[in-house]
Amino acid sequence: MSDSRWLFGSAVFLGAFLLFLVEPIAAKQLVPVLGGSAAVWITCLVFFQTALLCAYLYAHWMAQRPRWPLYFALLLIGFASTVGWCIRNAGAGGGSAHPILTVFLVLGSTIGLPFLVLGTTSPLMQVWWARLHGSSIPYRLFALSNLASLLALGLYPTLIEPRMTLEAQRIAWCCGFAVFAVITGALAWKARTATANTTMQSAAIVEEGPPAVPMQKLLWILLPMGAAMQLSAVTSYLTANLAAIPLLWVLPLGVYLLTIILAFEFPHLLPRGLVARFLILMLAGLGYALSKQDVEWPLRISIGFFLIEAFASCLFCHSEAFRLRPPRASESTLFYLMFAAGGALGSFVIGIVFPLVFRFNIDLVITCCFTALLAFLVTWEDGWNSRLLWGVATIVMGVLIFWINIVNQRDTTVAVRNFYGALRVKQKVGVPGITLRTLTNGNVEHGTQIFGTDEERKTPTSYYARDSGVGLAIRFCCNGRPRNIGVIGLGAGTIAAYGHPGDRIHFYEINSAVEPIARNVFTYIRDSGAEVSITGGDGRTSLAQEPPQGFNVLVVDAFSGDAIPLHLLTTQALELYRKHLAPGGIIAFHISNRHVDLESPIALLARSAGMQAETFTTAANDQLGEFTATWMSVSDNSDFFAQPEVANTARRPQEIPGLRLWTDDFSSLLPVLHW
Repeated sequence: MSDSRWLFGSAVFLGAFLLFLVEPIAAKQLVPVLGGSAAVWITCLVFFQTALLCAYLYAHWMAQRPRWPLYFALLLIGFASTVGWCIRNAGAGGGSAHPILTVFLVLGSTIGLPFLVLGTTSPLMQVWWARLHGSSIPYRLFALSNLASLLALGLYPTLIEPRMTLEAQRIAWCCGFAVFAVITGALAWKARTATANTTMQSAAIVEEGPPAVPMQKLLWILLPMGAAMQLSAVTSYLTANLAAIPLLWVLPLGVYLLTIILAFEFPHLLPRGLVARFLILMLAGLGYALSKQDVEWPLRISIGFFLIEAFASCLFCHSEAFRLRPPRASESTLFYLMFAAGGALGSFVIGIVFPLVFRFNIDLVITCCFTALLAFLVTWEDGWNSRLLWGVATIVMGVLIFWINIVNQRDTTVAVRNFYGALRVKQKVGVPGITLRTLTNGNVEHGTQIFGTDEERKTPTSYYARDSGVGLAIRFCCNGRPRNIGVIGLGAGTIAAYGHPGDRIHFYEINSAVEPIARNVFTYIRDSGAEVSITGGDGRTSLAQEPPQGFNVLVVDAFSGDAIPLHLLTTQALELYRKHLAPGGIIAFHISNRHVDLESPIALLARSAGMQAETFTTAANDQLGEFTATWMSVSDNSDFFAQPEVANTARRPQEIPGLRLWTDDFSSLLPVLHW
């Protein structure tokens, strides 16, 4: 019995550990394919939740009608898939035109089968244990699996990612899957050879209690759905406004798993009434925070508050789901199946449906309203006090949805949302005769234009002022000769304002919704004296497919909000940029950021390539529509840096001791975060 217990525990622990370890590894490989978009992880979550649903569906079918040859075949094929994943780069290729399809195809063809096998482990092991040992369903195994998942998520950004390349991570994971396959195969063989008498006896013991009623089964779906919506909405907010990095992927997911552990392993640790009061307090706090549309919170406060709110909501949903769990063994796999269905549905709603339905990103406030509605339903039997409390909370959150939507529409002339973000053009009228238009992505401004006199309309503003780093690079790169300028990231097209007759400016933009806005709502491109062209798709992928362009200045400005596309800041990327530079050309990196210090990594990149790097920081000027901006110019052209106007503004970049060079196979933002 003791050996059997250790085998079951090892299988469940290792399976869950590998299951959640592969998620950030696979997603990180996909991020460069889709331009470093923060939405990649949310779409990956939809895939993972859907794959987990398929795994639980198979486990439910396997528990009812065992097909042992098929199970052993899946183990072997799954291991073969992991070997194939290890020896080839799953992140290669492109697919920015159909990003959701790309995510599902790449993940499905690489880790789909191994993920399916790992996902069946927890529910199948519980059923096999109950049948082999004649005991009730060991729900503690479910908590053990989530503890292993939490451990994997904690280790990845803190120990694994900063110390191992992606190739080494894949190989280590493959070895772990091999060990898992051996243990699970042994347990499956043991379950297969169990006597019919043992199975019948154990079935007779575990089949206790009445069957679940339809409303109970519906809540098995809705409660996990609410928790998954919280997970996806909070993750989307953090990654879109901070950085699309594994650290900010795993924190909300870790909180989500922690609540499952507490709900399933320590159900009596926190009284139900205390959890409910904590939830309503956090919902009220979140409603207040979301109502402050123009307030910027420090990184620690922002991350901490949203994680605590997600903790409160997920703990309530998971605790209520555990309270409504079935006592009958025959319904255990159905419970997990519907639990997984709720998780898949919740992530699908946030990751796929809402970006198609809503022009503005109001996912989080809608999710909070849905959470309050769930609390209203599950506490209905607690009496009129609970009904009144949660009824009012639901109504208030519903009103907040409409209020935030109205606020977002105020002064908005264009609003478009897709996989790559929520774009919005705001228009304000200042002094008579002057109109100011601003392009935003989420909470971050990406370009501003003053519509006054002809001179004001053609003046570069926001981060691109004439005394900014990019302004100096363009103005002093060529000593009066026609300029050839490449720009990764279009925005409002502000850099086109620098174009003179004879110049060529070539933009690269991954988001198809940006070009119509830049051409029709703003006039920088139309008013430019240069020949302006735009190529759709990820900038690095497009450059890799083109012959050398001979750019005098290559501007790297593809950041979405404060999210950092790390694949644009690696040694391989720098090598590609140099291929497209004219002799003495300059690479201008836009590194204005509230939360991440990109100065040190880029300085290290330049030094490794034998190039000079200088930092340029300019202050804001509200009257001219100029923002505080930080740029870095990288070049081997010492004459450019020696020019007086450049030399008087530049400063030597600061470097972090011990920082490791970023490559396509290794990168970590953890050492450069501004906490």
